[in-house]
Amino acid sequence: MQESTLKQSIAKQRVNLISRLKDPLRVVADACSVAWGDREKLDAILLDRLESVPNCKFLYVLDSAGLQISDNIGHEGIIEKDFGRDRSQRPYLNEVVPSSDFLLSEAYISLRAKRPSLTAIQIVRDEHKNMLGFLGADFDLRDLPLTSEHYEEPKHWRQMKGDPAIRKSVFEQQREDSQIDRQIGEVIGILDELITNNGVFQMLLHFSSNRSTIWTIDDPYRYRLLDIDALTDPNTCLAYPQLSYPEDALIPSEKIRPILELISKLRFMDETLYLRSCSINIFNGMVSLTFSCDGSHYLPYEEFLAKDTGFWI
Repeated sequence: MQESTLKQSIAKQRVNLISRLKDPLRVVADACSVAWGDREKLDAILLDRLESVPNCKFLYVLDSAGLQISDNIGHEGIIEKDFGRDRSQRPYLNEVVPSSDFLLSEAYISLRAKRPSLTAIQIVRDEHKNMLGFLGADFDLRDLPLTSEHYEEPKHWRQMKGDPAIRKSVFEQQREDSQIDRQIGEVIGILDELITNNGVFQMLLHFSSNRSTIWTIDDPYRYRLLDIDALTDPNTCLAYPQLSYPEDALIPSEKIRPILELISKLRFMDETLYLRSCSINIFNGMVSLTFSCDGSHYLPYEEFLAKDTGFWI
């Protein structure tokens, strides 16, 4: 299956919504054009047509300057407080309306509900095709029928910069041995066992704070926190049931120890540029690394294993 980016996934959802909303709003706009300028008639038309616009929260009409010339029409009826409201500076009126006369805005945070929302704008024209104003339709993202497809996290290498203040002072710092550093062999052995034999599918390791956060297959919605005592005591493995390594994991079980051993080398590769934290997710097939310069990398495990410490320095 072709990998989908986040923007591609959003675009697909928007195409689906536009196809559902465009024609119903055009019909409502045509009805409004014959009652233009008459507040009561516009309200009556909007109230009558609200149900024809799928999942719409509010309908209203604006003049060409963005001033509201109808009341808000919602499922509870006519809401008068927004008559005369200047909406000209709202995000949905500052986007370019395409030649189709219909625009679905980018998502924004609503002023009153403080929730992610969308507004559809349909230009209202008279019988001579002259622009009269706008029909507006507000939607709460919670109410919209989005497709059931999940966004797939990219599998390519991504780098993200961190705090600029940390990057500026990176050469003024020096790594100090943590308890994990001093017992790294035991830590690697226990994490390897937990991942390959005890159902841990994601592990996050913080070197300087001497802790690891883990998530298990049989209880994936809760994390467990392992301190240095747990990370260096083989008895910790007795606290988790033995589970077969998942067949659909992207990282093979035999690659877990090599990944952990290379992580260990990155921790000690340099006294100034060194690994601060890392994570492994066997289903994503990804390794994440955060270095002392606060730069973070997310990369497939194969690429990670193909790089030696010289590459990172």
